[in-house]
Amino acid sequence: MALASELNLPLLDFTDAETRGERYQAAMTAVRGHDDWLAAQPFGFVTLDRESGEFFLRSRAAEFPGMTIAQMFEITEGPLHEEITKNIITINGGDHARLRSLVGPALAPRRVDQYRPAMRGFAEALLDGTGPAATDMSRHARPVPEPTVEFIADFAKPYPAQVIAHVMGAPVADAPYLHKWSNVIQRQFDPPSLLAERPEIEESVAECYAYIDALIDTRRSRPGEDLITDLIAAEEAGDKLGQDELCNLVLNILVGGVDTSQSQLAHAVRLLADAPEQWSALRADPQGLAGAAIEEALRYEPITPFTARILIEEVEFRGVVFPAGTIVMVSAWHANRDGVGGGDSFDITAERDRARVLTFGAGIHYCVGANVARAEMQEAMIVLAEGVSSLRPAGPAEFGTPSGIYGLERLPLVLTFAR
Repeated sequence: MALASELNLPLLDFTDAETRGERYQAAMTAVRGHDDWLAAQPFGFVTLDRESGEFFLRSRAAEFPGMTIAQMFEITEGPLHEEITKNIITINGGDHARLRSLVGPALAPRRVDQYRPAMRGFAEALLDGTGPAATDMSRHARPVPEPTVEFIADFAKPYPAQVIAHVMGAPVADAPYLHKWSNVIQRQFDPPSLLAERPEIEESVAECYAYIDALIDTRRSRPGEDLITDLIAAEEAGDKLGQDELCNLVLNILVGGVDTSQSQLAHAVRLLADAPEQWSALRADPQGLAGAAIEEALRYEPITPFTARILIEEVEFRGVVFPAGTIVMVSAWHANRDGVGGGDSFDITAERDRARVLTFGAGIHYCVGANVARAEMQEAMIVLAEGVSSLRPAGPAEFGTPSGIYGLERLPLVLTFAR
């Protein structure tokens, strides 16, 4: 057996600010062409196939390095320290199992389906308001059929925040605040941003805590048809969630459910704008293919390309020894292209083994809000396919970096609206 540190491995530096767009794709493809299943990265190692990725995501010897990040950046007190220590992704063992069992029913597919009509309504209103020729008329009778749309600002950015506001039971008018808090708090997972913007992150966590606490108090006296009401009522064998647990769970769902859905939906639309024949197929059967389109985007362009784990004990895998304290990044980008149903082409009609896509993670820390994310993106895709007969790029997309959430900063499109 060999120590991981003794191996001659290719380097994948996803922290380079220039590694985005075509350079990112080229870097990922190049390291994938290496014969081995492992690469080096600035903080440790990165897995390059599905089996190894699943192994480290499911291993009890591997944990999310939230507390390690807190120690590295000397985050020892304050709102951000509280958020890190009480984040469900940081909690393990029996405490984690208890929280998942209590929150699970409130985010189960059948319960999430009840939010779909509101999701569709938000998407329809945003599409009706896009472009310089937007009027109060139906999108099926527009006076100017081909407006240029900046898809991020006009649709992808406001939509998930409106959805999460509705799901939480918050006023939809507060969606911009929810978007801001989610976007800023997410930066804790990007070391350069955490180093440069920690005061802003701390402030956003404190503001978000105060907002959610007040919303919980309101729902205790005036229950509604929403997630917070469901979590207040959640009970198993006499066990219920306390106020502190409620607040942190809602914050976790908010932070993990806005910027991520915005970015994944934007990539899905970008990919379809570059594949007119697939857009035509989707247009012909929106209800039947919208789910497949979203799943293929999740597989092909995961907006969480790297998921971090730190080993709490020595691990041996495939004849390689990883000492305790090693940081392993699981590459969903590589895992999703590996094995049956993988591949390098984007095809919404292809038969895929999408059940094992690692974009939402795997194991006990599989994304708690995955059902909400899938539902909101599916409804948005149905609305877009029903209302837009064709779409094409109006200029180059502007990519963010893959360090943290891999999103788009701008996506200009020319839309032809259905009549």
